[in-house]
Amino acid sequence: MPNSLRPAALAAAFLALAATSALVRPALAQPSPAQPAVVTDFGPVDSITARVMAGVGAPVQILPPGAEPHSYSLRPSEARELGAADLVVWVGPRMTPWLADPIAALASKAEVLTLDELPGLTLLPIRASGPFEADLHDHGAEAGEHDDHDHDAAGHDDPDHDAHADAAAQAAPDQHLWLDPDNATVFAAAIAAKLGAMDPAHAAAYAANAEAFAGEMAALSAEVDATLAPARGKPFIVFHDAYQYFEHRFDIPAAGSVALHDAESPGAARVAEIRDRVRADGVVCAFTEPQFPPKLLATITEGSEVRTAALDPEGVGLTPGVDLYPTLIRNLATDLAGCLR
Repeated sequence: MPNSLRPAALAAAFLALAATSALVRPALAQPSPAQPAVVTDFGPVDSITARVMAGVGAPVQILPPGAEPHSYSLRPSEARELGAADLVVWVGPRMTPWLADPIAALASKAEVLTLDELPGLTLLPIRASGPFEADLHDHGAEAGEHDDHDHDAAGHDDPDHDAHADAAAQAAPDQHLWLDPDNATVFAAAIAAKLGAMDPAHAAAYAANAEAFAGEMAALSAEVDATLAPARGKPFIVFHDAYQYFEHRFDIPAAGSVALHDAESPGAARVAEIRDRVRADGVVCAFTEPQFPPKLLATITEGSEVRTAALDPEGVGLTPGVDLYPTLIRNLATDLAGCLR
């Protein structure tokens, strides 16, 4: 869409489209005047928001399960949902760039909570290349306190290097923030605070839900730590670099990724490079994702003893709702440990 198209014109175009097409999904139930209509970007954020709203209401997820979060075109029904929102909760424009203009045009009167701007998050810079096991600790930068793992021996003795990494993380952080349960806890607290300000009658419920969620995340993190304990130190590769926050939080670094960037298919040279690396580094397991064909990974691992499995960083195969996020995190740990046995 041309940058010169003004928000008013964009809004008119979206609303005209919405008015001339039948609903693809059921219409939203009209909330009570005291209950904000909340719209979220995609599964993990929707799940965390639903947990905060439990007993009061439920958010509406814009991106259909399984759709590509980095590139999508709104359907008319989704444009209507966005236009009716009182609050939009999303990771931010780097994660879902296609959503920025519709939010400005259709939800101009709504409150917008951009999660990657919140204080207190662990922020990590985008890793620059496919083989990146040395980058996990050396380039890690956090906005808040360090987690419970000891990273002192991993290369934090260069203040200039650390300052550069921190600046890179703040300027353009890796957008897969939700894969650290500590970040999810920060999300929940911010969502509860925003909803409480908009809906004072239910502020106590939102706050209590966020507090309960924090306890659930602490317990889940302990469970994941125990699940992953036997798998640590065993090399693995992933299809694309989506798991840095999970790796960092639970001290289980990947050796590299097949694709260099999100939504990018690797070329022949890249495939050959990874094939060589798999053999040289003694990689135990290679992970694809539900939305990517397994054939490419089979090409990389052909003739080796490397096991293959799938990881789902977005909950594509899960039922949307409150349980999606904790199930997603638990499944990542179980699937990693199972393949790295």
